[in-house]
Amino acid sequence: MNLNRRLKSHPELHAGALNDILFILLFFFLIVSTLANPNVIKLATPKAKSDTKAKQTVIVNIKPTGEYIINGKTLTPDAIKAFIQPYVQKDSTQATIAINADKTVPIDHVVAIMRIARELGARTTLLVDNK
Repeated sequence: MNLNRRLKSHPELHAGALNDILFILLFFFLIVSTLANPNVIKLATPKAKSDTKAKQTVIVNIKPTGEYIINGKTLTPDAIKAFIQPYVQKDSTQATIAINADKTVPIDHVVAIMRIARELGARTTLLVDNK
C-alpha cells in the first residue's frame, strides 16, 4: 500500500487574473501621467496659419568652443561681417541669417551674430529642435 504517491499534489499558479491587474495598472499610470503637467507657468505661444519658415540666406553654426562656422569655413568674429555681406546684398529684401547654436553656447556669441545682421540689414532666426 503506497499512499504517498497518490497524495502528492503539484502546486499550480493561475495567472489569468495577473493579466487583468497589469492591464488596470497600465491604464492607471497612463491616465496619471497625462494629468500631471510639469509646466508650472502657463504661456500663450503664438500660432501661425501659414508656413512660418523663412528662406535662409546664410546659416551660422556656433560650436560650444566658440567657433563660428559658415559654409564649412571656420571664421573669427571680425571676419564674419565681411564674409556674410555678399550673401546679404544678393538678396537684400528677404535676407535672413539663421543661427544654429549649441545650447551650451554663451548668449554673447549669439548676440554678436544678431548685431552683425542688424548692421547689414538682415533678419535673424534661431534654429531650434522640435521637442
